[in-house]
Amino acid sequence: MRVSVILPTYNEANNIVPLMEAIEEYLDLAQIPHELVVVDDNSPDGTAQIVAERAKANPDIRLLVRTQERGLGTAIKHGIRHASGEVIAVMDTDFNHDPKMLPQMVKFLEYYDIIIGSRFTMGGGMEDNTRYYFSFLYNIFVRLILRTQVQDNLSGFFTMRRDKLMRMDLDYIFRGYGEWFMRLLFLAWREGYSMLEVPVFYVLRRHGQSKSRFVRMITDYTRTVISLRLGDWKRRGVSELAPEGR
Repeated sequence: MRVSVILPTYNEANNIVPLMEAIEEYLDLAQIPHELVVVDDNSPDGTAQIVAERAKANPDIRLLVRTQERGLGTAIKHGIRHASGEVIAVMDTDFNHDPKMLPQMVKFLEYYDIIIGSRFTMGGGMEDNTRYYFSFLYNIFVRLILRTQVQDNLSGFFTMRRDKLMRMDLDYIFRGYGEWFMRLLFLAWREGYSMLEVPVFYVLRRHGQSKSRFVRMITDYTRTVISLRLGDWKRRGVSELAPEGR
């Protein structure tokens, strides 16, 4: 199966080329056909121009530049809707998500509907211990409220068959910064999609600055968890599956 790796970028000029090279290296070694779909929100640091130069010599690299809209969740949705592969992979572009895990996460889709890169399964973790323990505690809160068994609801690193993903309501799910991942997993769990978490280890960002804003992020995440528990998706007329998937 051909894999479309969705790479949302904003000011990742120093990270994007090494990341694309690493992804291609591991997928090539595993003999997995692929394309890299870079969705750039008109980065002022020239990220899009760098990717465009690479794409001239590599037909497996596709660049989508958005000038009217910004945001991680909607960028991912944009990439998914323009992807051509039978499998969708989504990952960060700051090397938090290890490219060497992609072949395994694609392979396991033979047996599961969603493969999640998880920091909180055996072998997973983070180089930043403070962030690790805070994320661990917050994920306990998420599990208690949503009553699911997913260990890492904030990872944002996953693979999924495109047909399964397109059956879901992408407009409802892919909004905001990182809360989109909680919506995806919660609605997939309600639909009965089978999930597997595989261990990933987050290293520190190589270049640039994180886009995370702690107070706003935790506020938005908590609001999302509570709204899902209270059935916000039902009030908005969203079922687990989008209308075309029922």
